[in-house]
Amino acid sequence: MKSDEWRTQEDIDTLAQIKSYCDDVLSGEKPACKWERLAVQRHVDDLDWQATEVYPYTFDEQLACRAVRFIQRLPHTKGHFAAAKGLARRIYLEPWQKFIIANLFGWIHPDTRLRKYRIAYICVPRKNGKSILAAGIGLYMLMCDGEYGAEVYCGATTEKQAWEVFRPAREMVRKSPGIGKRFGVSVHAKRLECDTNTHNREADGSRFEPVIGKPGDGASPSCAILDEVHEHDDDDLYDTMLTGMGARLQALMLLITTAGSNTAGPCYSQQQDLEAVLEGTRENNELFGIIYTIDKDDDWRTEQSLIKANPNYGVSVGPDFLKARIRDAMNSARKQNIIKTKHLDIWVTAKEAWLNMEDWNKQADTNLVLEDFEGENATLGLDLSTTDDLTAAVKCFRREVNGDDHYYLFGRYYCTEKKVNENPHYQEWVYNGHLTQSDGERIDYNQIEEHVEQDAAQFVINECYYDRHGAEHLAQNIEADYEIEAVEVAQTYSNFSAPMRDFEGLLQDGRVHHDGNPCLAWMMGNVVAKATQDGKMTRPVKESRANKIDGAVAALMAFLKVYSIDEDDGSDQTFVEI
Repeated sequence: MKSDEWRTQEDIDTLAQIKSYCDDVLSGEKPACKWERLAVQRHVDDLDWQATEVYPYTFDEQLACRAVRFIQRLPHTKGHFAAAKGLARRIYLEPWQKFIIANLFGWIHPDTRLRKYRIAYICVPRKNGKSILAAGIGLYMLMCDGEYGAEVYCGATTEKQAWEVFRPAREMVRKSPGIGKRFGVSVHAKRLECDTNTHNREADGSRFEPVIGKPGDGASPSCAILDEVHEHDDDDLYDTMLTGMGARLQALMLLITTAGSNTAGPCYSQQQDLEAVLEGTRENNELFGIIYTIDKDDDWRTEQSLIKANPNYGVSVGPDFLKARIRDAMNSARKQNIIKTKHLDIWVTAKEAWLNMEDWNKQADTNLVLEDFEGENATLGLDLSTTDDLTAAVKCFRREVNGDDHYYLFGRYYCTEKKVNENPHYQEWVYNGHLTQSDGERIDYNQIEEHVEQDAAQFVINECYYDRHGAEHLAQNIEADYEIEAVEVAQTYSNFSAPMRDFEGLLQDGRVHHDGNPCLAWMMGNVVAKATQDGKMTRPVKESRANKIDGAVAALMAFLKVYSIDEDDGSDQTFVEI
């Protein structure tokens, strides 16, 4: 049989659409962000490499089309598509979806015939059909993967989220009795199970079910689908699923999500790993992924940005709906963060963040060197903790540039060994020198004092402002040993409202500078401006215990003293002491 005799017209169309999609993305015909272009370029480059001896994988078009064909036999389960008659009820995958399916199931090792990709990270805005796509992949892994006793799980932190993928998968089988009969799949209340012998397979007990938290001991996932991974606070579910896959030859971990607000969580860390792979700075042949979002300099308020970030624009997500959300967001900072995360896939840290983190990131300057400020005046802000929170020591310098005052922030951030071991992001920051680890389960104040001593010898530090919690002894030592006035500060509206307002304005004007420390960026993004009842004053708070803001508070304390000198009436404003 000739190698192409398997092809139906549907397969020919699928391959043509995938190629056209790739061509349009790379040529600019289709609006696409950096990460979509790099994902497509990776596939195209691999197609060229597969003919060489040094590349260990090949693209099997038949396997790619087989998976697409299976999913396109499944029915829609809700909305006007589900209400259609006959073939119109069937799922029709868009070219970008076919591209994803083809990559996951088409790339194999030519000798073992095992799939290349074991982990897939798909970041796509809401209403773009990601749950339908995930459900189709889960059913394919249940019925067509050739895995004896397959175990497919929809994992989530809540029961509601776990059912977001399983419910449509269950309904697809329920509404397609021919598919269920062919593959011996019966529909139960909380699972799908291959428990009937057919001419295609024996009843091997393969199952597809939702799972909340960790699966039980003995679970051996052949496919784990984690939906809305940005809502996961830790790696527990991911790690449990991944370690359980050890007995499977080609298990698939599918992470499908929108952007979120926790940049210290496992989802953001996974996205950073993918970005490094796509940029070519890290090698991981098992990881596939694509991110649909906008580029750094794009104006999020335009229709062009909506088209770029939403691959199903005009198909499953309506232009009028998205444009209305843009109009709403232009009048509300809170709604801006919602549309940025849910409909443009932009990570914005706190859901109601005080700062526009695009402004903060623009002012990052990795060429800033603390030693260049030797001998200059600085104010030190300290936000101290003992165990759970981070501890921060931030210095603020002021320089005149072209007649305007500019402000420069440098900080040290501390965390206990126990907390570092619990958080992969903290581990990376410690490794890269952005976070200092204290041995054991308590912050080492002696270590902080040694760093203050070094700063006092290198810079002119006359004042140190500190938060009152657990810092009295350290403050007394600083005042006695280094002749630095230590001022205890309450986190009140009267103390923080003015510096927050002025800091935000100066940041927008490009007059606040920092060295790009990702630990401080995370904490700045976690700050929520809590307002008084009349809305006239604000103070910094955090949404949850996981969202640390210690570095931001320390920076604001240091900033106010430097900024207040010679402002307006020439008075030297200070915090209200307690």
